[in-house]
Amino acid sequence: MSSPVLLVIAHGSRDPRHAATVHALTVRVRALRPGLRVETGFLDFNAPSVPRVLERLAAEGADEVVALPLLLTRAFHAKSDIPAVLREARAALPRLRVRQAAVLGPSPLLNAALERRLYEAGVRPGDRSSTGLVLASAGSTDPEAIAVIAEIARELRHTGWCSVRPAFASASRPRTEDAVRALRADGVRRVAVAPYVIAPGRLPDRIAAGAAAAGAEVLAGVLGPAPELARLLLERYDEARARAARPVAVSA
Repeated sequence: MSSPVLLVIAHGSRDPRHAATVHALTVRVRALRPGLRVETGFLDFNAPSVPRVLERLAAEGADEVVALPLLLTRAFHAKSDIPAVLREARAALPRLRVRQAAVLGPSPLLNAALERRLYEAGVRPGDRSSTGLVLASAGSTDPEAIAVIAEIARELRHTGWCSVRPAFASASRPRTEDAVRALRADGVRRVAVAPYVIAPGRLPDRIAAGAAAAGAEVLAGVLGPAPELARLLLERYDEARARAARPVAVSA
């Protein structure tokens, strides 16, 4: 029996860098697991849409899909948008089994990808004790998502950074520039900003602008097609398959 198709679900953006980055990531996933069929669908702005990809897969004879949200936290898209799209697809394509995998974060692999981007931007392990870090995410109105970012910032503080503050590009506070300035007010002389986002676009550009406005010394790149991120996609895929394989307990 062939493995289920991995369908990576990205939000989509008018910025062409977004889709290009998502496709580069899926190329890396395919390279890590030759033979696994990996498709990409978008919720908005880009083609193909998630429903169109599922329709095509069903027409080609696929019988099972693992739908993996390309999201770092369980916010609105993971809790509402994507489940709604998948429910409609299941109703329209009853012969196609579609399972939703967990979102990517939090994960040690994401933290490793974040550190990779910081090192590429010029930070070295020995710099941590004298460098403050701003963990800059896209932002959300969902309290669970905000709490996750705050917890990741606390975890990173225990890895040697002299101070770590979360920041948000939208919906929540503080903004990146405010977090940089708060670190300065605490006496931190060197500040690095790490965008906790997957692909370029309007919100990552806002993070970069805030870092520049507040004079941060280091701005890391987005996570993009980092090898750790590709490994994480396969980890979430395997977890979804394992859950599906578990026997269901039957009450007497």
